[in-house]
Amino acid sequence: MTKTPASSKSSGATTAVTSFRAKALSWASHHRRVAVESLSSLLATWLTSLMTWLVIGIALALPIILYLMLVNVAEISGEWDGQPRISLYLVHGAAETEARDLAQRLLERPDIESTSFISSVDALVEFRAISGFGDVLNTLDHNPLPAVIEIRPSTTDVSQLRLQVTSLAGYELVDSVAFDLEWIERLFAILQFGERLVAAVGFVLALGVLLIIGNTIRLAIENRRSEIEIVKLVGGTDSFVRRPFLYLGFWYGLGGAVCAWILVQGSLIFLSAPVETLAQSYRDDFALSGLGVLDSCIILGTGSALGILGALVAVSRHLKAIEPK
Repeated sequence: MTKTPASSKSSGATTAVTSFRAKALSWASHHRRVAVESLSSLLATWLTSLMTWLVIGIALALPIILYLMLVNVAEISGEWDGQPRISLYLVHGAAETEARDLAQRLLERPDIESTSFISSVDALVEFRAISGFGDVLNTLDHNPLPAVIEIRPSTTDVSQLRLQVTSLAGYELVDSVAFDLEWIERLFAILQFGERLVAAVGFVLALGVLLIIGNTIRLAIENRRSEIEIVKLVGGTDSFVRRPFLYLGFWYGLGGAVCAWILVQGSLIFLSAPVETLAQSYRDDFALSGLGVLDSCIILGTGSALGILGALVAVSRHLKAIEPK
């Protein structure tokens, strides 16, 4: 009987090596599956989910509506772009060439952004069209209106504007300077108050959205406590356990942002007719400004980010307390 020689190499356990591409595909597949399952669970209880989305949507819509009100109030003020105007009324009889030369020289000043020259003839034509006193003006034997240089300063600081007005009044061709500093101060104060009000309300309501989503995720964690314990018992990592709840927060935030967008657009449609009728008594070309594509994307992105952040806070806090026994 012939003996079979023993192998010089002993056979043992082998370790499977998974490529990076296979890991990436598996990671992406799991994310896709968890995202779909999270959305499906929300749609399965669509009435409860809709109520949560509406609460989040109302909280997000309020600061957006306030912001749009602020933007439209600024537009009603007559294409005012956030910068005051200074009008230099030139002396009667000033040559147009000298006046235009002064307007060009003023542009060399660092505190002046732009200048616009209006001749006395153009000023008379504009005044006749606006005032409705054309018949009275036709009886005059000369043009009573002076040429004007309209200046847009490069600063909005009231103290610097006062110094600028004083220096402009010293030019030889300048007869008087028209500039309502008190009106500018009041307008800046109102707009600054509006901006801060929008920021404060937005911060408070964003915090409310985080609390709403965090509490909703906490309830979802408690409802799946047994499942989480089993997953941890068989070796599930924290990121694996955390992932479904993060996607749940994402869908809550995105759904709330969509509800906010619908509420804002619906409010604009409802208010557009009376607001435009009122505003057109001040400006003929006024139209209520709404949400653009970029604004809509920002709303959806902000809602989604708040949803993920609220879920992350809730999951990080409550998952640590759940350990398999």
